[in-house]
Amino acid sequence: MRSHPVIELTNLSKMFGYGDATTIALDNISLRINKGEFVAVMGPSGSGKTTLMNILGLLDTSTHGDYLLSGQNVGNVSSRKRAKIRRTKIGFVFQSFNLLGRMNVLDNVSLPLMYGGKSKLARLHAASRLLKTFGLQEREYYMPYQLSGGQLQRVAIARALVNRPSIILADEPTGNLDTKSSEIIMHELREIHKRGNTIIMVTHNPTLTVYADRVIHMLDGRIDSDSSERKVRRRNSKRSLGGAVEAKK
Repeated sequence: MRSHPVIELTNLSKMFGYGDATTIALDNISLRINKGEFVAVMGPSGSGKTTLMNILGLLDTSTHGDYLLSGQNVGNVSSRKRAKIRRTKIGFVFQSFNLLGRMNVLDNVSLPLMYGGKSKLARLHAASRLLKTFGLQEREYYMPYQLSGGQLQRVAIARALVNRPSIILADEPTGNLDTKSSEIIMHELREIHKRGNTIIMVTHNPTLTVYADRVIHMLDGRIDSDSSERKVRRRNSKRSLGGAVEAKK
């Protein structure tokens, strides 16, 4: 049975600047990502990875082309509608954590629930339950500066999940971490993926692609290679070979 794509881009481009100063960040990209996939996006600096993530996360809009999210064209919706979709469907994990330094861990994690109409007590209870699953309940009243890099990233992941989004966008989630902390974070992302979340992760580290079931390489604003396409070609070639064998019998 064919999966319905949760994300579908068609002939999508993004340009910055005008006239002779125009820069093409994304060049006519078409891409389908199915529900529950773990996709790693790789490529050199300037290849378009961050621009792609910003558009997928509705932090930016394309210049041309279509973006369907769960079947809905979100390319030209209002900024208010984009904000609502981000709050309900998308969780963000950044390399720099992006926690608020003046808030403790519990308040940072509960922050995305502020716009959902829940009482403060309900928001704090939800955040506390999530922090417990990440082994951070004893640190919930700590300030961000009191935590290690690995702990900060786990807090950031908890904040990304508190709204129960179906899609997680992770931009270099282990970029500032040591090897041990990176393994912990990737284990957490793998567990989240097992629960059915769609994860799209930008990384420069090729060793992290073992956690993904699909790897996309970008170059000069285009998709240079896509491991899922290679798998389809291998399956088709096997079928063709099988048919040829049957024909010879």
